[in-house]
Amino acid sequence: MRSIGEMARASGLGVSALRFYDRAGVLVPVRVDPVSGYRWYGREQLAEARVLARLRRAGMPLADIRLVLAAWSGADTGLVRTLLKAHLSRLEAGLSDARGEFSTLRALLDQRENHMPPLHTAPVHLSVPAPALAAALDSVRFAVGTDPELPVLGGILFDIDGDALHTVATDRYRMAVARAAVAGHGGPRVQAIVPTPLADAMRALLSGEEPVQLGLDGDRVTLEAGDRQVAGRQLDHEFPDYRRLVHLPTGRRALVDVPAFRKALETGPIHEQGDISVELSVLQVTDDGTVTVREDAEAGQDRIAVNREFLLQALAAAAHGHLVLESTSPTAPLAIRRSDDEHTFSLLMPVRLED
Repeated sequence: MRSIGEMARASGLGVSALRFYDRAGVLVPVRVDPVSGYRWYGREQLAEARVLARLRRAGMPLADIRLVLAAWSGADTGLVRTLLKAHLSRLEAGLSDARGEFSTLRALLDQRENHMPPLHTAPVHLSVPAPALAAALDSVRFAVGTDPELPVLGGILFDIDGDALHTVATDRYRMAVARAAVAGHGGPRVQAIVPTPLADAMRALLSGEEPVQLGLDGDRVTLEAGDRQVAGRQLDHEFPDYRRLVHLPTGRRALVDVPAFRKALETGPIHEQGDISVELSVLQVTDDGTVTVREDAEAGQDRIAVNREFLLQALAAAAHGHLVLESTSPTAPLAIRRSDDEHTFSLLMPVRLED
């Protein structure tokens, strides 16, 4: 027989996924230790587990997967073929519908772009304290996107409005926002997406305490720190309106001691969910303001599953001894805020726990 760990490695299904399919009656181990509860699988179940993994990657509903596995080892494979054909037909119909909707959306975008006046801005020159800009960059750098299909997210947004510079980064699964005070800008709101290499070069100049000079002129971004300068072109894209994404309703709040919480994450249980190939931590944020790292991956209104690596990176980027974690529901973003700075925070998209 195979242990649950051996079955996970051989089948491509995570340990927590195997536990879930056991509870759902889809792939039940041949033996469960009555004392430890440890699961053991028969040799013939490996083939079923691999079929299950393929069906889940194909997005087949759990009810249909149960029928496929029940009929898989039988002599009559007609039901299996019927279920596969039916699911493929649903996928093709859904793809056809999606193509139609996307075609309409592209037409609407063409109309919108044709009616939008070109954006022209006068050169902008402002002063910002080097430590403040360094902290703003450090707070958001971890969330910059790396997907080549989405170059608009491959940089840090500099959003200058009045006496404030907001730095923003997102890769769709997380978003980070920070703020630095600036001087010398009295014009309208200005935005520029600074590509990651240029942002990193800027950060390397910010070792002093004196103010540095930031300039935007056309598509060119310049940072001067004393007699040193770095410059480059901004990304020729329009960044998503992040302000629409950060106004979340108040939820359960927990003040955490960051070193202790980080240790609990690093030494605590790691979960997997279905076909998601990342390590998850399941948090329970209760009404009384406490947060715990759960041993199990059971769903619940006060529990939220997040990418463990992303959460650890967000804690490190905040660079603070105490942080506030806020969650409104298992499907809403987890907010990570500094208790002394409402303008610096990050949001992590959760992973839905299977019931």
